[in-house]
This record gives sequence, structure tokens and C-alpha cells, in this order.
Amino acid sequence: MFTWNRDDAGVVVVTIDDPSQAVNTANENFRRQFPELLDQLEKDRDSITGVILTSAKRTFFAGADLASFATAGPEDVPAVHALLDDLKAGFRRLETLGVPVVAAINGAALGGGCELSLACHYRVAVDRPDVLIGLPEVSLGLLPGAGGIVRTVRMFGLAKALELILIPGTRFSPGGALEVGLVDELVGSDDDLVPAARRWLAAGPLSRKPWDERGYRIPGGSARDPETASMLALLPAKARKKTRGAPSDAVQAIVSTAVESTLVDFGNAQRIESRYCAQLVGGQVSSNIIKGTFFDVRSARARSRALTDGSGLQHRRVLILGDNPMGRGIEKLCQDAGLDTVVVDGVDDAITGHFDVLIETMFSDLASRTKVLSQVSELVGAGTAVATNSSWTALADLADHVADPSDLVGFHLFAPVDRMELAEIAIADTTNDHAKSVVVDLARAMNKTSIVVGGAAGFYANRVLAAFLGEALRLLSDGVSPAAIEQAAYQAGFPSGVLRLADAIGLPELRELIDAVTDHAADSDDSSPRTVLDTMVGELDRTGQVSGRGFYDYPEARRGHLWQGLQDQFAPATLEVGLVEIQERLLFAGALEAAACLDRKILHSVAEGNVGSILGVGYPIWTGGAVNYIQQYAGGPEGFAERARILAQSWGRRFDPAVLTAPIGSVVGAQS
Repeated sequence: MFTWNRDDAGVVVVTIDDPSQAVNTANENFRRQFPELLDQLEKDRDSITGVILTSAKRTFFAGADLASFATAGPEDVPAVHALLDDLKAGFRRLETLGVPVVAAINGAALGGGCELSLACHYRVAVDRPDVLIGLPEVSLGLLPGAGGIVRTVRMFGLAKALELILIPGTRFSPGGALEVGLVDELVGSDDDLVPAARRWLAAGPLSRKPWDERGYRIPGGSARDPETASMLALLPAKARKKTRGAPSDAVQAIVSTAVESTLVDFGNAQRIESRYCAQLVGGQVSSNIIKGTFFDVRSARARSRALTDGSGLQHRRVLILGDNPMGRGIEKLCQDAGLDTVVVDGVDDAITGHFDVLIETMFSDLASRTKVLSQVSELVGAGTAVATNSSWTALADLADHVADPSDLVGFHLFAPVDRMELAEIAIADTTNDHAKSVVVDLARAMNKTSIVVGGAAGFYANRVLAAFLGEALRLLSDGVSPAAIEQAAYQAGFPSGVLRLADAIGLPELRELIDAVTDHAADSDDSSPRTVLDTMVGELDRTGQVSGRGFYDYPEARRGHLWQGLQDQFAPATLEVGLVEIQERLLFAGALEAAACLDRKILHSVAEGNVGSILGVGYPIWTGGAVNYIQQYAGGPEGFAERARILAQSWGRRFDPAVLTAPIGSVVGAQS
């Protein structure tokens, strides 16, 4: 786990290298051997002039073993508390060793890796694009539990630590980490790290932290100081702005830990941090987030990798059919991946030579699309993968318009393509192995996370999107206040108001999507979503954000506000529906559609269902994904089904899990 190399000057270089895994973590091996390392350092400290801590892995240190945290429950809180205290005790021994310690950060230092470096007296990092440094635990529903809050507050003060580092959970580039103060020096290559550390040690630096000196004062003062009071008064509002009212136990715990830590000594501050962190680890939300955004992502990636031998992009050439914003966005991704890319709107002299894939991104009607697709497909010939980026058309409706139907595959990227992480790969029963391999390799070249789904209209993610946006339109038609719908969506954890999201998609486009998937809906006789959209688009000429007029009005260069006439246009806002009921109608609509996709084999794994709903269409991250929401609901899938039946009695058969071909528990399984 640790190798030790001491030079003639008395500098010890300690290299972390866990032989049992690809990254270094605070696993059982580390927790057992780190105290032994410290014993040796303390024993030899009189002959040591300094310590340099680095890693033999591509990353520096990855911190906690998330596998154990993902399955922790309330009964595990005392054990987690003890584990954190033990880990901190080791970091504190390193910090008070009596000789200067340098962290030579050769790779990512996030979470526990950053906390380990903060226990050192100097931090030098290699300036490389893949090196990220920070304390992003809030994104997992946790807080930095190995001294990260206590040390950053004492290094930077409450305001800077909370607002720049802890609450946003920023993953800093090396330059950003240097600017904010998480590292002290940057070097250009791995080979420069240890020499830079030696130079700092040769200057004879102090080996005590400021907070271990008599008379130390936290920058800006403690929570009791008058100058800090005004900032603390604004913290709850700032926290609410970040979460928009969504479940925010982690943000609240971070603020509480930081504030309380300034009122006690260092040791007691560390214990406060452990207590809050252990409570979060034992809670349901952190388990959901870790599962949905870490382990399920890993499973989804493994499933897509199984479809390729890595030889899909033989020619490294891509043809994009559709000279439009989506086509140009995909062109940029391809070019950044080093792929030769040609963009056309139809038959064109530029279509020469061999292409690995033809990506269709046209927005015209189906008849026009299929005519052009047929012509261009004939030009590129059989053997070239034909990937449609539009999920709104079933693969079966395009198959007859491709030179070889077995070359047809779905390759759905989400707008804006430069920021959205998901790639949805849709395959039909007839899709050949080469086409699958091409799009999987293409997604990996673009650094996208792939899920593999069936080729029905809407594929998977947009079916979930259509379900919860359709429910938002039903709420509007039912007479629920538009402001209440938006506030409920925010407080349920959706990243945007659902009516605002509909505007961003475009109301004609949303109508087309809902039409495409309505044939398979559980309550297809309910036409209120279509009626709302027909009124908005056909009668009122309010088509969404691009036109400046949709559910919101968008004054020039402004974010927009709810259209004042919206409330009276449909049913007057006379129906009183509680906040929780609105939230559950939105959440249940998406979750039930995810279950239906599993039931109909559009979706092939629970993990992909969770990943696709979170990364693709913004299903609230605290749930762990649309399928996990069912699994973790009070009482499990049966508790979810019982509540769904109550919603069905009030709001329609679409909520009745009886529309599935099997009990919902057997469709989605139990939470793992």
C-alpha cells in the first residue's frame, strides 16, 4: 500500500499504491496500513527533514469507499462515525508530525483525496486537464467528513469556504485550485512534482498549521463575531437558492457543521463534522444519489462496452445529415474527438469515400426526412452505420429507408450536446453488431455515458420526459396555479420548472413527442396535454422560448416570467391541490413510465433506467433515478403501488400499476 524512499537529505517520499484496485481509497487496507506508516514516521522523525506524499496511480487519492456508504442505513451511523474519527486521527497525526509534509498531487484529488492533501503543510499539483481538485461531496448528498470542512473554514474563513468550495462542491482545475488556495504551486509534468516538493522542503518551512499556533483567529472571525453575523444571516437564503427547496439535507448539514466548528477547538470541530457526516451517510438520500450517479453509471457503461470490440471507428469519418444547430453541435463533438466530419443537408458532392457512420439530425416531417435519408443512405452504401439522433420516430418507421436496415441504430444526444452527458443508443432486433459497435465507440470518443435501449418511439428518456411534462399540462388543465406547478417541481428537485422546460423544448416539438408516445400510454383517452398544446400553439401562437412566447414571456435578454394570462386561459386556478400531491403526480408519472419501459423491454436494466432519467431529462437526482424512486419509496415497490392506486382513483387510470403485465415489484425489482 505504501512504499518508502528516504534520500541522503532526510526527505522521505511515500508513494500510495493499493495493489488490490485501480485507485487508492480509504478502504480497509488503507485504514490498517496508514497508522503503521505514521508509527514509522514518528519513530524516525528525528532523522527526517520532510515527507513527500504522492501516488503511483493515475489519480492521487479517491477518498471513501462508496460501496459501503451506498448501502448504509440508520443502524450504521455509529460505525460510520467511528470510521470517520479514526480516519481523521490519522490525518491529524500526519498534520502534527513535527516535520513538514508535502502533498505531491499527481492526479485527481477529490473528496477524501483533497482532505488528505489539506492535512499536509504544502500542496503542489501537476497542471493537467484531467486533474480535478475539490470537495464535491454535496453532489452525493454527503459532506466532507475527513476534516475538509474544519480545515477549509480555518484556512479561508466561513464565507469563502462555504460559498466557493463547500456548498457548490466545485471540482477545480489545477489553476482554479491554485487561485482559490487549495493548492500552493503548479508544475507542468508528473516528473516535476517531487523536485518542486524538495525545493520547498529545502527552504526550511514550518511544520505547524496556523490553527495550532497560540492566538490563531479564523479569517473573518467565528460565528459569534459581529462581522460574521451579516454573512450568516444570508446563508439560509443562499442555500435555498442552490437547492430551490429540493431535499437539501447535505447543504444544511454543511452549513451547520461549518458554523458550529468555529465555536469550538479543532478536536471538537472534527467530532461535530463526523457526527453530521455519519447521519447523512445513514440517510436514504445519499444512498439514492450514490447508487444512481455512481454505481448505476458504472453498470450502464459496462453494458454498452459489451456491445463493442473497440474497432467500430475504422475510418474515423462521420457524415452528419442535417445542417442545423444539433448537427453543428454534433460536428463539434466529433471534431474534438479527432474525427473527420462532413455536414450536409441532402445529396451533396462532399459525400465521397468511406464513412463509419451517417448521423441523421433532420427536423422536417417524416416523409421529407425519410426521402432524404433514403437518398443519402444509398450514397454511403450498406456497411455504414445509419444513426438517427431523433428519438421521436421509432426505428421500425425508418428501416425501409436505409440501404441495409440492419445498419440502422438510434444515437440520441441531448441538447445542449456540449453539456449533456448522456448518449442513448437504441437498437432494434435487426441491428447488426457492427452498427452497435460504431455508435458505442463514437459515444466513448465524445466522453458520453451511454445507455442501451429499445427502438420504440421516444426511445426511453424522452418517454419519461413526455410522461412528467404531460402530467404538468394535466395539472394546468385541471386548474392548478401555474406558479404552484413550477414551485412544486423545483421543490421536488427538478432542475427547472416543468413549464419552463416545456418552453425550452418548444411546444410544437413537445406536442410531436407526446403524439409519438401516446399510443402506448396507460390513459390514452385523456387528451388534455394535447388540448393545452393545441391551444398554446394553434390558437395563441405561443410556441416556446425560441419565439419569446410560451408558458413564459421572455423579454429580450431576460430569463422570462410566467405569462400573466396563463392562469385564466385554461381552467381558472380554483382547484386546491397540495404541494406534495403535485410533486407526486410529476414524480409518479415519470417513474411509472420507466416501469412501463422495463415491462415492454424498451429498457433492459434498472441501472440504465436510473441513469437515463437523471442525465437525460433531469429526473430529480435525490431519488437516485426514476426506477429507484419506486424501489426506495416508503414500503418499497408495494408501498409505491398502493400510493399509485390512490392517485389513480383521483386523477386517472394512467397512475394504476395494473396496466403493467406483472406486479410492479417484479418489474423493477427490490432496491439493491
